[in-house]
This record gives sequence, C-alpha cells and structure tokens, in this order.
Amino acid sequence: MNGDWLLRGRDGRLAVYLIADDAVLCRAERFPGGPWAAPRTVGGDQKIHPVPGIGQGPDGYAHLASWWTTLKGVTGLVHSTHFRPLLAALDWAPVGHPDKKGDRTGTPAVAVDAQGRAYLFVRKADAGLGMIAQKEKGGWEPWRDLQGQGVQEAPVAVTAESGRVEAYATAPAGILHWRQTSEGAAPVLQEPLRAPVRAGTLRALATSAEHTTVFYTDGSGDLCAWRPGGEPAALLTAAGPGPVAAVRTEIDGHDCTLLAQRSAGGRVAFAAYPTERESAGAWWTESGPPLPADAVVALAKDHQDRVVAAALSPSTGALLLTRRKDEPGLALTAWQSV
Repeated sequence: MNGDWLLRGRDGRLAVYLIADDAVLCRAERFPGGPWAAPRTVGGDQKIHPVPGIGQGPDGYAHLASWWTTLKGVTGLVHSTHFRPLLAALDWAPVGHPDKKGDRTGTPAVAVDAQGRAYLFVRKADAGLGMIAQKEKGGWEPWRDLQGQGVQEAPVAVTAESGRVEAYATAPAGILHWRQTSEGAAPVLQEPLRAPVRAGTLRALATSAEHTTVFYTDGSGDLCAWRPGGEPAALLTAAGPGPVAAVRTEIDGHDCTLLAQRSAGGRVAFAAYPTERESAGAWWTESGPPLPADAVVALAKDHQDRVVAAALSPSTGALLLTRRKDEPGLALTAWQSV
C-alpha cells in the first residue's frame, strides 16, 4: 500500500486496507472501539493489479487508486471512493493513463484537498511525474505532466494544514518536491533537496500551519527530517528498512510527532519528539512480538483521539493492534490479533 492504510472513518470506526491477489480488501470495526468485521472487497468485482495508493480527505472519505487491464489489453488507472468503512465503496472507475497509453508506470499516490477533491500522482514512462485531479463538481481534469526527472517508482502525496496538496519523490540527486501555490491549481515543481536518499523510505506529515515534514533514510542509515526551505536534520538511526509511520499527538501536554517502524529485529520500534524540534533528540523503544519479514506498520487515532498502531503482514493478512493507554507518557496496551 502507498499511503496511510490504517484510517479513522467519518463515523469514527477504524479501518485497514489490505491487498488480495487481484483486489483491495477493507476490514473495519463493527462500531468505534469494538470488534472487527471480516474483510470486504473494495471497488466491486473488477480485478486490479495489487499496487494501490490511498488518501483521505477532511470529510473522512477514503480515496483509492490502482491499475487495471481491460479485457482488450488496455492498461490504465482506476479510482474508488469509500465513504464509510462498513459501507460498500464505489466501483472502480477508469481515469486514464499518464502517458495516454502504455503499460503500468509505477505505484500511484493519492492526496485529497480541503474541498474533497482527489489528486492522483504516478510516475510517467519518462521518469517524470503525472497527475490527474477531480473537478469540484464531478468528473476529472485532464492529465497533467508535472515535469521532474528521475522519479524513482512511487511518489508520496500529502495534504498540508492549508488544505493544499503536495507531492514528493526520490530521484538520484535527492528529493523532488511539488506543491500547490493556490487552491485547485496544479502542483508546481519546487527547489529539490540535494542529498543522498534511499528510495522507498519517504513519509510526509503536515506538522504545522506553515510546514510539511518529510522523513527519509539517508545513505548512512540515519532517519532524517526535512522541511522545504530548510536544511535536513538527522534524527536517529533508522530502526529498519522502508518508510516510517508518523502521526502527531499530544504527550504530557506537548505537541509531539510519534514515529513507528518495523525494526531490523522484527518488532515495532517507536520514537517520539516535540514536533518540528528535531534538536531535542529521539530514541527507539521496541514493542510487541517479532513480526514477519514483510510486515508493515501504520499509525492513526481512534474515535477517542488515542493513538493506535497496527502491524500487518500482507502475505498472511495477520493484523495486530495496540492503543495508547489513558495514562502519562506513551504507555501502550498489549498487542492483540484482530
């Protein structure tokens, strides 16, 4: 999955999105904080390639994008909206191809602006970035070429606190950055960050009214934080491969950023620090049982605004959850299989 696959829906229920052979499945709480229902297929009966991107708007609706190939052999991107976790999602609807035609070009990313319009980003065949956006009153704008060179596979999309959309992607020279300069406009390529960055390690989080913070692992294995317009800061050594999960939460009265990652030893590692104050330092604390090698980690907040961490093994579908206890610090409940 590309994006936050653990989401709190409009009705307060938590939901997770997972991949089957040729479909996306959704599991959701039967009621907020309650037991979980069985997985349900998202997007109807159409078969898709298992490379979905996920985004969520301020209205709580989940937007999903993936690739499919028609019976005539035509490949293109498709989109679905999931209004509430326990309701059926809209059927997959085709939105075209960033190069007009051709094979799959990369895993899509999705962000949703303040007006609830979805923006789909995907690498183009020439290693630039393509984008298509929903119109405010239905339908889709034409595909746009956002330029850029050397985009490495999956971009990352995020909605800033302003409600405007941004996208990031790794390239051989560092991190490419696009952002909207006005509501509804196409994101514009900005000054890149020239630094050694491991592909597949980007995570973006809105951390203030002014800034989005991008987390990545550099060439030496350090987990770094970068806000466009500034210099990156090495925070601590990455606990393991891949991107971190990140969420903002209040800890003992302070606005903090909580990070989670599957560690090299297989457990979930957590680290927290005052938001946008990387100089304060952070350190990893491991939790829970050892996880399968393919396990991924996500963070969200539940209906009571408590942090929830989830670990999912795509190969087995095994899902583990823990929640923050109602006590000082960052104490967590025992991990439970759902």
